[in-house]
Amino acid sequence: MINKAVHMWGHWNWRYCIFDGMEEPWDQDVRIRSLHHAASHGYKTANTKPSRRGSFVVKSIPTWKPGPGQLLVKVKSAGLAPADWAIQALGILVEKYPAILGEDIAGTVEEVGEGVTRFKKGDRVREMYRFKECSIAGLYLNGQMVARDDPIAGFQQYTLAPEDIAAKIPDNITFDQAGTIPLAIAAFAVGLYHDGENVLGGGTCGLMPPCEEGGRGKYKGQPTIVFGGATIQLLRLSGLDPIITTASLKNAEYLKTIGATHVLDRTLSPDSISAEIRKITQKRFKTISDAFGASETQIIGYELLAPGGALAAVRHVTIPLEKKVPEKV
Repeated sequence: MINKAVHMWGHWNWRYCIFDGMEEPWDQDVRIRSLHHAASHGYKTANTKPSRRGSFVVKSIPTWKPGPGQLLVKVKSAGLAPADWAIQALGILVEKYPAILGEDIAGTVEEVGEGVTRFKKGDRVREMYRFKECSIAGLYLNGQMVARDDPIAGFQQYTLAPEDIAAKIPDNITFDQAGTIPLAIAAFAVGLYHDGENVLGGGTCGLMPPCEEGGRGKYKGQPTIVFGGATIQLLRLSGLDPIITTASLKNAEYLKTIGATHVLDRTLSPDSISAEIRKITQKRFKTISDAFGASETQIIGYELLAPGGALAAVRHVTIPLEKKVPEKV
């Protein structure tokens, strides 16, 4: 069973949501004056966590200097991932404090380090936080918790971004929109396309990425299910069809514009969802994505999998042991 533990559900806008120790919004004018003062004196502000389960505290810290292959990015908008609130509320994943959190950012390049060729000052970019010694496949590597690296965390005025995981933001995408992209797409990109080495949960769907030669449209005619309306565009690029998704019906038309062929009401009972899927196709499914991750959706998906199929889910495995079979992962 594949368990992708990270997924973007919303975004956290740095420009409007800096919090003090009481977790109340700062007065905007005071905040702007404080940021300008800090920047003019070679310092920047960072939303830090001084202790495990403690409140966020805004502090001034020296501005980072980009090293070889790095960008210094002025953060315009930062994404809020489930890992961020879980670290604060549950005290998990981070062992060394104080720490700066934040997984996804969008902003402008302020300075480039030695050897950087793809970016220049002023470029609009988005990038994703990368744990030390860890691929984007998870927060653990070979069963060991890995360290966070404050210079490349997102909840600060300026952050460092490795050139190899940064990307330019198209002109038609806002900073707020770009700030929701990195982990949202990476979570299922890993679940769908990673080779399975050193991933959280022990496996992936193992599809050929559409960006590789022969990958685009490779799985034409293979049906797929997406619980929760995510990762539709990736599946469309891979050629899977039909693409059946569950979501609020008010979003049905939009989801069809990005590749869904059928949208089922997410409030239907598990039996009704299964029945509606069977009306659409009698084929077994080799690839299923679960962006909701509840026990009910995991069980529905698992029961619909073909032998040798894989289910990529955003939460820990909840399928009862008596339902598991060796030929499904």
